Amino acid sequence: MLPILFLDDNVVAVHKPPGLLVHRTDLDRQERRFALQLLRDQIGREVFPVHRLDRGASGVLLFALNREAAGNLNRQFETQAAEKSYLAVVRGWPPVQGEIVHPLPRRLDEYEGHSGMTQNVAQDATTRFRRLATTELTHSVDRFPTSRYALLLLEPLTGRRHQLRRHLKHIAHPIIGDATYGKGRHNRLFQELFGCGRLLLACVELRLPHPVTGLALTLTAPLSGEFAALIRRLGWTASLPVRWASNISPAANSDLIRPP
Repeated sequence: MLPILFLDDNVVAVHKPPGLLVHRTDLDRQERRFALQLLRDQIGREVFPVHRLDRGASGVLLFALNREAAGNLNRQFETQAAEKSYLAVVRGWPPVQGEIVHPLPRRLDEYEGHSGMTQNVAQDATTRFRRLATTELTHSVDRFPTSRYALLLLEPLTGRRHQLRRHLKHIAHPIIGDATYGKGRHNRLFQELFGCGRLLLACVELRLPHPVTGLALTLTAPLSGEFAALIRRLGWTASLPVRWASNISPAANSDLIRPP
């Protein structure tokens, strides 16, 4: 069952695990399990997706429970009235904070390609980031004797497909665990050292007006599973707000890590 973060007569929010598609797509025709289908069966109601999370990402996923609420929420996501906060582990040490302004060509799956939408048209895309923590591992992956990584808070100001993953690749700090836009050697290191093979990207908070009442709605999904265990192992728990780290126990010392 999907963990439910919020439920009323108009909306439902769940904590999507990594590896689960939101809905059916031609990107993976063999898949038979989808968040939309699982949630519909779980609560016994029709649900309407209003945004997406990449298959490998985890975190807050919002659905509407009627068409009116769906229309309102879709407009909020289209106009950036919905604010999203993500956590990501990336290669290297980016600046303490910054803004990535880099147009991204539209990416369509086969279904969308037949719907009259144009492929490869550049769309404006902006992502703000803030560096929360860093570490240096005593392992050589590239040409340096050690390997540096950082925990970032990401806030996409636009909603392009794979925006965060593509933007982090653009600034040469790809997200760990990203098989498409990342670095295989760094991904393998995290698998070998920490047993963590997932995409290290999670939507930890979504803020938006309720589609019916207009009241401010804040939906939070604390880190869990492999991501939470990694944060604990790297000693980064204290770098996070409590609401995002409530599932993480205190860190243990590791001889793999050199203090930054």
